[in-house]
Order: sequence, then structure tokens, then C-alpha cells
Amino acid sequence: MAEYNSNEKDDLQDREQYGSPKNYLEETSAEVAPPIRFSGKERHIEREEEGGKGIGITALILSVLSLFFWPIILGAVGIVMGFMARRRGAITLGSWAISLGAISIIIGIFIAPFF
Repeated sequence: MAEYNSNEKDDLQDREQYGSPKNYLEETSAEVAPPIRFSGKERHIEREEEGGKGIGITALILSVLSLFFWPIILGAVGIVMGFMARRRGAITLGSWAISLGAISIIIGIFIAPFF
């Protein structure tokens, strides 16, 4: 009979004690890590970060213009483009565009009618 390590001896003694009919000495395992998927997202993310700055600047310009002309329309467009810029990596520009667009809409709806 082959040599057993201490765990196998314990298993053998347990089988004899409980009357297990079969000799199961296999070791089984399952993969824990998920499979690697090559979808090309890494290259896509780099391109998004490059385009985020241009969209952020455009959104900021539209939001500033909305303080003077068409506050509801340009403010809404500035907010939408600000979210697009934030998603593409230009977080600061997008945040400024969103906040200026929201301020412009608030001024246009609530304060401007009184003047």
C-alpha cells in the first residue's frame, strides 16, 4: 500500500470508523478567478479621456453663455454636455458646466421674471 500523509491517515481511519464503502482519495477544486475577457475597453477608455476635455470646454462655454442668452435651453444643453464630459474624464470642467447651467436655469426661471 502506498504511503499516506497525515490527512490521508485520518481520512482512512474515519472511513473505517464510519464504514464508508468506497475509497475516495481524490482531490477536487474549482476555479475561483473569473475568466479574462479581452473586449478592448482599455483602448476605448483612453480615447474617451482625450475627448472629454473638448466636450467639457464646450459645455462650460454653453453654460456661461446661458447666463446671458436663452438660459433654459443653453443651461440644459450645458448640463447634459457637462455630464458627458464628466463621464469621459473631464471631471472638473463637467462639474463647472453642470453647476453654471443649473444656476442659469434657476436664475432664468425664478429671478429674471421679476425684472
